[in-house]
Amino acid sequence: MIPYPDIKPYIVKIGPVQVRWYGLMYLLGFISSYLLVRFQIKKKGLSIKKQTIDDLYFYLIVGLIIGARLGYVVFYNLPEYLKNPLEIFALWHGGMSFHGGLIGTILAGYIFSRKRRVDFWLFSDLIIATAPVGLGLGRIGNFINGELFGRVSTVPWAMVFPEGGPLPRHPSQLYEAAGEGLVLFVILWFLKDRVRKTGHLTASFLILYGAIRFFLEFFRQPDPQLGFVLSFLTMGQILCACMIVAGLILFSIRSRVGKV
Repeated sequence: MIPYPDIKPYIVKIGPVQVRWYGLMYLLGFISSYLLVRFQIKKKGLSIKKQTIDDLYFYLIVGLIIGARLGYVVFYNLPEYLKNPLEIFALWHGGMSFHGGLIGTILAGYIFSRKRRVDFWLFSDLIIATAPVGLGLGRIGNFINGELFGRVSTVPWAMVFPEGGPLPRHPSQLYEAAGEGLVLFVILWFLKDRVRKTGHLTASFLILYGAIRFFLEFFRQPDPQLGFVLSFLTMGQILCACMIVAGLILFSIRSRVGKV
């Protein structure tokens, strides 16, 4: 067992106002994604204006925040929020869902592409190649917050988390930071210039993220308000299974109608 590092969840605190590590990770994730998308556009010689990318990211940020919050409400704690509907707007109390955020950004990107009459799948592939950077940083933020910790374990690197009781647990946030972040980024960045048709990289993300997180969920403590949802499966695993199926369907469809 190794000790859990004593890192305060905030960087700066002035009275009730805090600048938190988790928020900084979100910000760094978006900045990294934005810069990597600009890099890809320049390298590929695409005629996409900077203002277009700036406007797109505004849509994506709004879609992510709304989708992530509503996803948590619907997927993870709907009965409680039906009792206290005003709590839906209390973002400072925590509760964001990756799968909800993904749906929100897809819808926001689709609305943007229809409004600006741009190729949805081209932009989707450009952005999805950079998404693991933000995902990895977000998991590091979870680790600093001491939340979403793993199941009880006797591995030598297990930790006792402040909110996880007296028993050592898997630092599953770091597993996810490595798998959903670093490993997935390396794979997608390698594939981005090798996929045959637009939409294939997006489909690959859905399949790979779904598979990686489905596996890593076996090390993560199930959400206390839900526990195991279907036999030994968690809600996260069920949603990831849906992602894998959606990715396979999308890959098949884009193989027939996607642009080269």
